[in-house]
Amino acid sequence: MRRPTEAEGAAGHLAVRLLGPVGARLGGERIELGPPQQRAVFAMLVLRRGHVVGVGQLVDGVWGPAAAPRSAPSAVRTYVWRLRAALEPDRPARTRNRSGLIVTAEDGYRFPASAIGVDVDAEVFAREAADRSGSAEAVYERLTRAVGRWRGVPLAGVPGPWAERRREQLTESLAAAREELCAAALALGRYGEVVAELRAMVGEFPLRERSHGLLMTALQRTGRQAEAVRVYEEACEVLARELGARPSAELRELRHGLRTGRTAPSPARPGAPGVRPSPPSRPAAAEARRPPGAPAAGGPAVPHLRPDRPAEATAQLRRPPLGAGGGRGGRRKTAAPLPSGIGYFTGRGQLVGEIRDHLLRARPGPGRAMAVATVTGIGGVGKTALAVHVAHGLRAAFPDGQLYVALGAGAVPADPAGVLADLLSVLGTPSDRLPLDPEERAALLRTLLADRRVLLVLDDARDAAQVRPLLPGTAGSAVLVTTRAPHLVLPGARSFAVDVFTEAEAVALLGTLAGSARVAAEPEAALALAESCGRLPLAVRIAGARLAALPRHGLGAFGARLADTATLLGELSHGDHTVESAFRLGYRALSSAQARAFRLLSLLDAPDLPLPVAAALLGMAEDAAEDLAEALVDAGMLESPAPGRYRLHDLLRLYGRRRAESTERAEDRAAALRRVLALLYDSAVRVARTALPDDVPSPAWLRAAGGSGLAFEDTEQARTWFRAEHAVLTSAVEQSLASVPDALGPAVDLLTLIAVCSLFPSRGHYEDACRLAGQAARRAEEAGEPEYRARALHTRAWLSCLVGEYAAAETDLRAALGWAEEAGDGRRLHISGVLLALVLRATGRVGESEAAMARAERFAGDPDDPASPAGFARFVARLHVAVGADRPPSGLPLMTPLMRRVDTQGTSLVRARGVVRLGAALSGLARSEDRPGTS
Repeated sequence: MRRPTEAEGAAGHLAVRLLGPVGARLGGERIELGPPQQRAVFAMLVLRRGHVVGVGQLVDGVWGPAAAPRSAPSAVRTYVWRLRAALEPDRPARTRNRSGLIVTAEDGYRFPASAIGVDVDAEVFAREAADRSGSAEAVYERLTRAVGRWRGVPLAGVPGPWAERRREQLTESLAAAREELCAAALALGRYGEVVAELRAMVGEFPLRERSHGLLMTALQRTGRQAEAVRVYEEACEVLARELGARPSAELRELRHGLRTGRTAPSPARPGAPGVRPSPPSRPAAAEARRPPGAPAAGGPAVPHLRPDRPAEATAQLRRPPLGAGGGRGGRRKTAAPLPSGIGYFTGRGQLVGEIRDHLLRARPGPGRAMAVATVTGIGGVGKTALAVHVAHGLRAAFPDGQLYVALGAGAVPADPAGVLADLLSVLGTPSDRLPLDPEERAALLRTLLADRRVLLVLDDARDAAQVRPLLPGTAGSAVLVTTRAPHLVLPGARSFAVDVFTEAEAVALLGTLAGSARVAAEPEAALALAESCGRLPLAVRIAGARLAALPRHGLGAFGARLADTATLLGELSHGDHTVESAFRLGYRALSSAQARAFRLLSLLDAPDLPLPVAAALLGMAEDAAEDLAEALVDAGMLESPAPGRYRLHDLLRLYGRRRAESTERAEDRAAALRRVLALLYDSAVRVARTALPDDVPSPAWLRAAGGSGLAFEDTEQARTWFRAEHAVLTSAVEQSLASVPDALGPAVDLLTLIAVCSLFPSRGHYEDACRLAGQAARRAEEAGEPEYRARALHTRAWLSCLVGEYAAAETDLRAALGWAEEAGDGRRLHISGVLLALVLRATGRVGESEAAMARAERFAGDPDDPASPAGFARFVARLHVAVGADRPPSGLPLMTPLMRRVDTQGTSLVRARGVVRLGAALSGLARSEDRPGTS
């Protein structure tokens, strides 16, 4: 809290504060100025000291001519009466109309300009900002004090059109003063100290050419000519786009100097041309002279840390929002005090405790080492928020201060040499004593921090090479690094991985932002909304902020807007914060080969990707694919939950697919999915041949496998692979059916194998395959392919039989027979007819079963031809086992001509028992663990 000065604390002294929230102190004690409209009246009278402000002017200024109520003049008089009571509490109520501070004059009121003991911060600011007397150092210090009087948005909390106009005027005055302060700093040779402030100025006021010119000069004087040229180019772009104008002659002259190598002239102090700047009398002569309370939106241009007490640096340095980028090619942020923490930080309790405990090991003493912690995770997972939260909780443990450095691991990450220069400047090193050699700068940093206890937060590091030069060299200090690279290795560091929120954490954050009552009223909608956000903290925070801005919207209605993946990323934006921008930073840092790999790997909707599938998507050998995938892991664009497996967050996959759709040709995207389909089909054929050799349909029913499938050493390995890759198999089928031209046949082939293998570990997997069979049937109907529709319906019927859903199986089989007849497919008429007969038998309809079997027998074909339906006698026997379970029906009629010739068990195959024996011998399904419905 700001303490009043001795003068302000004197009895009767009135200190008025307008450069921020409007307030006043009388004799050092805060006085109550009343409701917003009353504060507006007070501000109007104070800022027009010495002038009469009519009641009508006050009404128009507070409410506006069109919006003022009839009672407005009476309200103004009431406000004035209350203000007089607050400003002169010792004056009797009956004499308040004779106030010495708010004087009644004509048809209005006047705040006397000559009132003794009145101090208005806006007036003091204007005097200090305009005073150019004295030395260059005196001008600099005076401007620092002037800018430091600002505490936020001027006239904050004051409504009305008058306040809006004055707010703009005051903000313009502040911008001019900040420019003057930067010019004064440059005149003193403090080039590196003003770069961050001037970048902020250019971002806030892109049309102010003087800010661009000052930034160009500061960059040139610090040896960063290329960045200075980019600043000029950006100024040209924004002026042409917004105003249709060219840069001024002064700005063009600066650019000419950069082109010719001529050093830009150091800006002279206004009013004193030709004054040669003198160096500071001691290192950082003006360190920490800024008055406390400078605003985040317009703090002093050159904030410093005291060399001996860095913790006194203000935390209100002007900074872009977290995750925001800066000008092209330049560093987005430099070394600065720790940003403010998030007031609604949620969850992470155990992780916070572990990181805190690790950093507290940074104790000076024999045998102790510096503590380093790295926080890793994908973009948007909350690494920066976590690091800042931990750092704020460790203030007492690091009494010499906490420093924050944004390393900006985007397309142009911060150069360690430049960051070292900023850190040394913040720690009090004058620019004329800054070593030119980066190694010498690193050595000087270690020297300055050797006897201090400082916590250094290095945010968004790209790799270890960027971080190592910035590390302190001795115990006592600690370093907290955030990075997207999970494999970033630093000496003695411990890594902490940050994952997405748990369901409880995501819903809790929604409640904090949108209102706990709303979340409690719609708990299922809140959970669904969190899942739509992938429980990514940034996405949940944005969704919560949007809900907070829409207090009348239900969670369910808003969640429905997030259900459409085509618009999901666009919905996850609020103000300057977007999920897409967080992903874009990482994407822009990739090489062209890595970016293309990221786009192709995002095409498959699978929870994770085994390396062979990743290689198929990329169309390259596994070794090369692994190198690219691991590079994406290091860049934080891909995760690796286990060796040889890779995973994309749902929202990151959606972003990558958008990039692929705008970059890759449609035929190339389809080709990538066809490669995956071929790999999985060939592998499934090998699974069936290895684990179930007698159940693989003949080539007449399925296309021949290629050579891209995986090899399996034994039955157990084949079964394990099939069960582990269920999600990948079904994802490939589903996407191929939905979006890959000419993939209907291969997709139905793979789906047939999935059904035939029958190695599912759970009922849910059966349901997945049934759903895909229905999707395949619809797709075949749309494509005019009756044969594939018949096959898909038969597959779904077979799956229904395995779980005892005979009614659904009968419906599908009758439809399949109709489509098979339209296609003229005798093989399908036979095999679907036999399965229908067995289903009818299983439901006790013996007569219908015999008729169906008789119809099916007409299409049996040649028993000696393995490609004919008769060659499927073994498979038909297994169908009987499936529907007969432990009580095979008796009196089963002749099924195929082949069965009439086979009697290996000495029992007539005309009888049901013989069929069951044959099925058990050929398929091994008599084992209880393989019976339908078992898991």
